[in-house]
Amino acid sequence: MSTTLTPRLARHIIQRVGEAGQPPDFGLSWINVGNQHYLDILAKEYLDRLLDGNRGSAFKLVQAYYGGGKTHFLHCVRDIAWQRGFLCSLVQLSPQECPYEDPLKVYRAVVGQLTSPPPAPGETATRGIGDLLRDFADGLAQRQNMEERQNWLKRVGRKVQVDSVSYRRAVGAFLQCCWDGDHQGEALLESWLRADPVPRQELKAYGIYEVIDGNNAFASLRSLCQTLTGFGYPGLVLMFDEVDRNLSLNSRRIAALGDNLRQVIDLCGSAQLPGVLFLYAVPPEFLRLVVPEYPALDQRLRSPLPLSRISPQSTLIDLEKLELKPEELLVAIGTKLLKVFEQAQGWTATEAIQQGNLQALAKACAQYSFEVGHRRTFVKSWVGFLHQQQDRKSVV
Repeated sequence: MSTTLTPRLARHIIQRVGEAGQPPDFGLSWINVGNQHYLDILAKEYLDRLLDGNRGSAFKLVQAYYGGGKTHFLHCVRDIAWQRGFLCSLVQLSPQECPYEDPLKVYRAVVGQLTSPPPAPGETATRGIGDLLRDFADGLAQRQNMEERQNWLKRVGRKVQVDSVSYRRAVGAFLQCCWDGDHQGEALLESWLRADPVPRQELKAYGIYEVIDGNNAFASLRSLCQTLTGFGYPGLVLMFDEVDRNLSLNSRRIAALGDNLRQVIDLCGSAQLPGVLFLYAVPPEFLRLVVPEYPALDQRLRSPLPLSRISPQSTLIDLEKLELKPEELLVAIGTKLLKVFEQAQGWTATEAIQQGNLQALAKACAQYSFEVGHRRTFVKSWVGFLHQQQDRKSVV
């Protein structure tokens, strides 16, 4: 999303990368380096084609070591998707909080993190299925009178092709409650859509006779995508980030994980998730240790070449293979961070001196670290060093 580098935005960027080495919520383009070729392929070959009316879908596996840029990359994808009006959901997976092999927890996380594009750069995006549908209801109310809305609900809202009829009924009833000012019904149906516990007897008035549970969670996820694209949204980008994966999974959990991923890949291949780009980010050990235990998944994920301009249909996006060598990458990141830091602090550095410092730090981090996680170490060290340089100059 196009932004102006204001001091406020610059301070937000510096705070995020300096404290934890994490990507900022806004303004990521000001410090992004090295992965633009992947972003260009995803934009041209997938997102833009969905905008042209192609209702297909795609699955991509994003690979990098911890600290190697997976989360950063997913934030970049979210930004280019938001620019095109896509809804996005970025879910952090972990064995305890949200394991991908648990469909119900995955569904809850997706609808909880579902966001629409921010109304303006730096402003908070609408988050969660309930508020997103409220915005949709408000938008219709501003453009149409009650009779027109009822006709839309009858002609479009209640005829969207979905896997779960109950899901379609719940969404339609939720919109009606928003227009009628029925706050009690609105709260009940929002809880149902979030897969929270709700009294079944209270749902019967809306023609709903089931709840979302582990048995129908993925069908509900498909229905979510089908409903929102049917309502006119250009598409959804669903991103899953393995932030704390225990790779020593037992055979039962590997089978469950593998089967769930296989189902998603097959659904993308058969276009049953209309207008969806699905990204799953893992460390390289995932392909070496987990995937081979599930042959059906292994066959679908193995590619002779990673994603590139000559193989744009490949499943694998390998963040270990960027456009710049490790030391060059760190220097490029540091150069961008220096400009952001100057804007954040209202400080003008001596360019030649700081470039010398940057070259030395980049060389040390690239040579003396055995993991790609040195990128996170580098950005935190460089921001800390710039603070020291600024303080020293202000004292003098």
